[in-house]
Amino acid sequence: MKLEIFPTEILSEVNLPFADGGVHAGFPSPAQDYMDRSIDLNMELISHPESTFCARVVGNSMIDADVLDGDIIVIDRSVTASDGDMVVCILDGEFTVKYLHKEPNGVTLVPANKDFKEIQVGEGSNFEVWGVVTYVIHKAR
Repeated sequence: MKLEIFPTEILSEVNLPFADGGVHAGFPSPAQDYMDRSIDLNMELISHPESTFCARVVGNSMIDADVLDGDIIVIDRSVTASDGDMVVCILDGEFTVKYLHKEPNGVTLVPANKDFKEIQVGEGSNFEVWGVVTYVIHKAR
């Protein structure tokens, strides 16, 4: 899986209308006649601007985690990766997105697609957890 990585820049606020009461995914609720609040997606998605990057996903090794080819992932490099986190790693000079599994004998990178094999990170590998995926943005249509 390849990634195109882009730094984030918060130069100004981008306020969008926001349905503060929520949109029900169960039973319908009365529609609001107006939306009196706004939301700035920069503030919602980016906690640490100086260490946050966005990347466009290329490939389908994470499709069962709803990370699709062409999606944008938000990566925070200031967050310490925990076992089970979705992470962006550099393995032998290549970026990859996988689930991180820490084991007593090392690290395993686990895809979310049965057509891909787990990657055991060997002692001689050039490996770094580059950042933790905090958000996935993809089109619904």
